[in-house]
Amino acid sequence: MTFTCEERDPSVSAGQSWLVLGFLSVLWGGSFFFYKVLAPVLPPATLVLGRVGLAALTLHVVLRLGGSRFSLTSYTARWFLILGIFNCALPFSLYAWSERFVPSGVAATLNATTPIFTAIAMHLTTKDERLTRSVVIGIACAFAGVAVLIGRNLATGLSLTELPGELACLGATTSYAIGNALSRKLKGVQPLLLATGQLTGATVAVAPFAIVLDRFWTLPTLTFSGWAALLGIALLSTALAYLIYFRVLTVHGATRAALVTFLVPVSALIMGALFLGEPIAWNTVAGAGLIGLGLAAIDGRLMRRLWGREDPTAA
Repeated sequence: MTFTCEERDPSVSAGQSWLVLGFLSVLWGGSFFFYKVLAPVLPPATLVLGRVGLAALTLHVVLRLGGSRFSLTSYTARWFLILGIFNCALPFSLYAWSERFVPSGVAATLNATTPIFTAIAMHLTTKDERLTRSVVIGIACAFAGVAVLIGRNLATGLSLTELPGELACLGATTSYAIGNALSRKLKGVQPLLLATGQLTGATVAVAPFAIVLDRFWTLPTLTFSGWAALLGIALLSTALAYLIYFRVLTVHGATRAALVTFLVPVSALIMGALFLGEPIAWNTVAGAGLIGLGLAAIDGRLMRRLWGREDPTAA
């Protein structure tokens, strides 16, 4: 998601900034770990309903305790539903399904391509966010990383073990990109209200699938570890992560907040290896490195250091 924010607070040290970003990356990276635990025992729609429903309820409580009101107009209600689908319901469902096939670290690495697809979507749908030379280089580098990451499956005769899950992850990042582009329709909405509205819209959107297709009340009762994972993905990786992200935006600025994209795959890879016994393949590391270089180019600061100037050249 993209949010507007206030100016960065210069009194906050760089060390504090990186500490908060590291914690946030663990929370968001943990969502891929929780998906891996829950995917074998919950259908995607039911899993996502639990995640967005509990998180939305939590943020409604936070709003009320903070003295804010969740007021709706027909316009904001419609856009909360649309953004809830593209920013939450659809990508969360695709990730929940994908992790039946791919390691959690691979899913998190492919998730890091979200800014790539967002840059393309902004170029196609807006006039004020055009592709520059550094962004084009970043996109090319990131797509090379994706090719390295999924190329092993393509090279082995289209083995359908992990490839469907990897394509589902890319579908999720494309959905995020569409949601980021559409979020411009709700300018001026406070970030916490926007997140609460999107999660509420996602709950409304995914509930019919969990009811009609999954008949979730007939599913076997979750074990203790299953409930712990569901509460973890809803309360920690969603509700708490959003609250911290808003704080990062306000105190540290949007540029620094965007750097968490680099850290999430690292956190997810480490957790997958430590707690799930997932091997970290060479192509995953190489693909993650190329995607990281692409993100650095899109961020712009690396290219400005190399070229010694801004990069105003439109692609």
